[in-house]
Amino acid sequence: MKRNYYIFTSGKLIRRQNTLYFEPGKSEEPIESDEDVIEVEDESSDERIEEKEPQKITRKPIPIEDIEAIYCFSELRFNTKFLNFLAQNQITLHLFNYYGYYSGSFYPREPFVSGKLLVQQVENYTNNKKRVKLAQKFVEGAAENIRKNLLYYNARGKDTTSYITKIDEMIKLITTTNDVQELLGIEGNIRSTYYSAWETIIDHQFEFTKRIKHPPSNEINALISFGNSLVYTAVLSEIYKTQLNPIISFLHEPGERRFSLSLDLAEIFKPLLTDRIIFSLLNKKQLNEKHFNQKLNSCLLTEEGRKIFLKEFDEKLKTTIKHRTLNRSVSYKHLIRLECYKVVKHILGEKEYQPFKIWW
Repeated sequence: MKRNYYIFTSGKLIRRQNTLYFEPGKSEEPIESDEDVIEVEDESSDERIEEKEPQKITRKPIPIEDIEAIYCFSELRFNTKFLNFLAQNQITLHLFNYYGYYSGSFYPREPFVSGKLLVQQVENYTNNKKRVKLAQKFVEGAAENIRKNLLYYNARGKDTTSYITKIDEMIKLITTTNDVQELLGIEGNIRSTYYSAWETIIDHQFEFTKRIKHPPSNEINALISFGNSLVYTAVLSEIYKTQLNPIISFLHEPGERRFSLSLDLAEIFKPLLTDRIIFSLLNKKQLNEKHFNQKLNSCLLTEEGRKIFLKEFDEKLKTTIKHRTLNRSVSYKHLIRLECYKVVKHILGEKEYQPFKIWW
């Protein structure tokens, strides 16, 4: 099974034939003609490391067929040959800045292109009735998974009954909407009610009253922002393996500088991935005040905090469960791919889309 690779330390990735090598430490040497290099530098220091005597270079090999995607949380210097190599092997490169904010992705040319699907995907967006119907399904899936989280903790001594009742009433309104803006309003109210229940769910000293994104105002907002960006990139990586166009969306308005279809599908998986990881890490006291940096009106995870979250996130993606329809075990990551395939079938008119809902 292919793996995601997360880069935090300074060093560089060097390509020789069909293997990447990670070489720790800075290098000021020019890029050699027989190597495709991506350099990773530690932004916290501008000092040049000088070798006083020759040292043995340690390179960790990473077979290209083992790489699903690369997540980089350090500064990069790379050449076009390296990007071409990633493109040839259909590897996405996700970039995060020094503060842990998602910056963007290198998204290779789609390996699976379908003109018929593209035309139908656009038609499902431009036809308001079809767009609203699909957008409703995304909100329905997200709401039901939110409800499942509340039921889970309600059964474990956390009284979330009042929140469940409110959300149940709002779920009934989803199918009554006639436009996307009205639907987004309902979705926003559901999440607001859900977030109000977090103080009941989380056994921790961190306060959390409302969702603030730009920038995150406190520890829990920082965790939500970081986790959601990881879900967004995970969804984008799976969309890439299908014939869907990632910039044509239905719930979120297609815009510039973002893959908005990833935002649509990410809504469904945030409760399963981001939220459950946050509840687990905080209730098990795996994260505390030392894992956050408060700067003016913002709060960010430290590098150590991001590593702890990423470890849990990567393990969560690998978690398997017996699929009720396929009758075999599939990983959470593969559940995202299956969701993409269901959207494809809906757009082509083969089978009406039914969103993923947590059944366990």
